[in-house]
Amino acid sequence: MTHRDVAVVGSGHNALVAACYLARAGLDVEVVESDTVLGGAVSTVERWPGYAVDRGSSAHIMIRHTGIVEDLRLDECGLTYLDMDPWGFAPFGPPEDQQALTFHVSLDATCESIAAMCGERDAAAYHAFAVDWGARNEAVFAAFQDAPTAGRLGRHLWGAGKASGVGGLEMSRQFLQPGDQLLDELFTDERLKTALAWLGAQSGPPTSEVATADLVGWNALMHKVPPGRAVGGSGALTNALAERLRRLGGSVRLGDGSAAITRSGDRVTGVRTDSGDHVAASTVVAGCHVLTTLELLGDAALLARATTAVRVGNGLGMVVRLGTVALPSYLSAAPQAPPYSAMQLLAPSRTHLRRAHGEFTAGRTPTEPAVLLMTFSALDPSIAPAGRHNITAWAQWHPYELSTGERWDDIAGREADKILAQVDNAAPGFTDSIEHMHVQTPLDLEREMGLRRGNVMHVEMGLDSMFGYRPLPELAGYRTPVGGLYLTGASTHPGGGVFGASGRTAARVVLADRRRRRRR
Repeated sequence: MTHRDVAVVGSGHNALVAACYLARAGLDVEVVESDTVLGGAVSTVERWPGYAVDRGSSAHIMIRHTGIVEDLRLDECGLTYLDMDPWGFAPFGPPEDQQALTFHVSLDATCESIAAMCGERDAAAYHAFAVDWGARNEAVFAAFQDAPTAGRLGRHLWGAGKASGVGGLEMSRQFLQPGDQLLDELFTDERLKTALAWLGAQSGPPTSEVATADLVGWNALMHKVPPGRAVGGSGALTNALAERLRRLGGSVRLGDGSAAITRSGDRVTGVRTDSGDHVAASTVVAGCHVLTTLELLGDAALLARATTAVRVGNGLGMVVRLGTVALPSYLSAAPQAPPYSAMQLLAPSRTHLRRAHGEFTAGRTPTEPAVLLMTFSALDPSIAPAGRHNITAWAQWHPYELSTGERWDDIAGREADKILAQVDNAAPGFTDSIEHMHVQTPLDLEREMGLRRGNVMHVEMGLDSMFGYRPLPELAGYRTPVGGLYLTGASTHPGGGVFGASGRTAARVVLADRRRRRRR
């Protein structure tokens, strides 16, 4: 038997953030992970010789707004970020007559790109939008970094209204409207609306759904702090967190995950690992999927409630990882601002996005997928051999469970070809450059990283699954009804993406409860 103050289940980035803050507070922490690869969906492996290929996330956006990297001094542990500038590139039209929008960190430079393609009116409207929704979202992000109690949320959201000069019912109306309504109110050019709608849809819900306006609006923050690419791959973040944990006296156990969360009465007693070891601990922090946590706990009543009430959904998207001899060639790319640091937004219209989501809702794969392409070996040559490139194509929407009766293992290649065809439409000849290809279907995402039903956000990111509802009201404060058991990760507030806020807030809740128990 191993004795620890805290056992952490899973080595995803939120779990490791929580472990670091708890260890920094003087607690003896051990992380148990069933995979032999550290980091869950924030991890990088050598997929082909000389290629450091991400398994999950690639662009790190939200964590750069939290201060966690600086607070834990992860630069001392090997983490280096390269700014993505430009951070967005959206080509439109046939290749021979292609035009593109380029989103720079500089708001003025972005507006110049918009003016050149969409006109001065939309450029001015975008400038006003970025200033207004950027200010609002500084308050929203403060809410994301705190426990989602009604009082705290109200205080932060009041700050959002104050920042924009809009108050009361009008502010709530604007936040609750569909993203498409916001776009139609502000802009005239459909291409600008499409680029912003595709950015806004990256959390999952299409911008036609209620309460998606801020999924569009929060992108304005990328004019304040750009997205980052971790040198060496996405897993450089979790490697740095594990190193910080080691320096703080904690440890990570790979390849020997949790077989059960043990308890005595109404309190946890630790974690029994797959190898049969018992990590005895009065506190367990679970960073895995909420349903996985409840299965490990063996609480039939809690599990039955969560299984029926937590909206896991039917997948989200799929990924094609590529090793190539060349980068995609966009005829619309400006020589002074090459698009290869950017998220390349390959969706020709909002109608295209709506059609893809409609097919997804019906349980069918998209006829023409919407694609987000990332070419980070142009920014960080260390992730590919000399003269080669490491490219990721993420596409939405792809259902985990297919209504057609087809099996993902049978159609993976066909669906990957559809994705690559969309890249070829924007950058003709790109597919001729491919030497290696690795396909991750929704089923593969579940198999490889425990992402249930292929949902990279764990739980749907709709309004009914956010803030104090995530993953359920009785589990939304990182605590559970079982004493000493806490939740973190994408299943909890503020949700999916490379954020880290859930891990830090969960650690704060654990430490507050320990202080309270000592006082009693």
